[in-house]
Amino acid sequence: MLNVVVIGVGTISEMHLKSYVNNRNVQLYGVCDVNEARAKEKATTYNALNVYTSTKDVFADPNVDAVSICTWNQTHAHLSIAALEAGKHVLVEKPIAMTVEEAERIQRAAEKSEAILQVGYVRRFGTNTEVLKSFVDQGRLGDLYYAKASCLRRIGNPGGWFADKERSGGGPLIDLGVHVIDICWYLMGRPKVKVITGHVYDYLGNRGNIEHLSFYKAADYDQSKNTVEDLANALITFENGASLMVDVSYSLHAKNDELAVKLFGTKGGAELEPELLMVTEENNTILNVEPQINHRSFDFTNAFQNQINAFVDACITGGPSPAPVEDGVELMKILEGVYTASLQKYPVQL
Repeated sequence: MLNVVVIGVGTISEMHLKSYVNNRNVQLYGVCDVNEARAKEKATTYNALNVYTSTKDVFADPNVDAVSICTWNQTHAHLSIAALEAGKHVLVEKPIAMTVEEAERIQRAAEKSEAILQVGYVRRFGTNTEVLKSFVDQGRLGDLYYAKASCLRRIGNPGGWFADKERSGGGPLIDLGVHVIDICWYLMGRPKVKVITGHVYDYLGNRGNIEHLSFYKAADYDQSKNTVEDLANALITFENGASLMVDVSYSLHAKNDELAVKLFGTKGGAELEPELLMVTEENNTILNVEPQINHRSFDFTNAFQNQINAFVDACITGGPSPAPVEDGVELMKILEGVYTASLQKYPVQL
């Protein structure tokens, strides 16, 4: 049995807790939160054995094998490093950190440790992704040379720590963009980045005054407080000549919210979102192929369970993890590159 402690019992922790409970190789050894009452409530709900209010106590406990870090982005680096130095396996929510320098420090700590560090790129574990990747790996789409991803919200700034750059590191780019960028990059074979052109805009603010449309709000939501961007877009060019175009928003004057992920290869193409569809050619005819599978669209609950199962397996067997620390560093280079390119109004060379 792998003894696991979930650190930070806010909204996303629910998915970690449920998934660990459903894994027969895990003992939910504890939960940790600075809010003791909230931690005790979660411990009762999920039958966790222990309640901690200090991460130092978690890392000092020799019975703890692994931790899930579900706290604000600004804490990811120092908590991950402390856990690794204590010999604990780590599943850290995305993004791995707030800067490349932080991410590289985590990587160095992971390399010194015998423990596993996995980054929470949950979309890698969706059934739609797994099916598409099997076709990509078999060469059915040929060489993937272009991808296009959008995750656009008309209104959808969660506020609270999400809207506080000091705690989050940024807005929709680092919150939503990390997912769609990662899934394209992962399916394209994780190529090295060469050049990034990026733009970041903050014209619209929170727009929480819009009536008759609901959206997720953080527990500490305050419409008046917002220091992150509304919209970001980027063109990412890789060393192999392939390119990725991406745009993400919390607030945008758009007709509808939009989630779209498309990839194009020399032998075929695919849409991963909103539903898996592949495009190919046979007998001088273009074919749109709809795989007959459960979860053609991304299913968050199923994907999260798969992610937790993969992490547990990596911890027990010694790895490797399907979302390793080096991928977290590369994604952080892309995110930071977009912000830097926008600030300096000039492409970033990596």
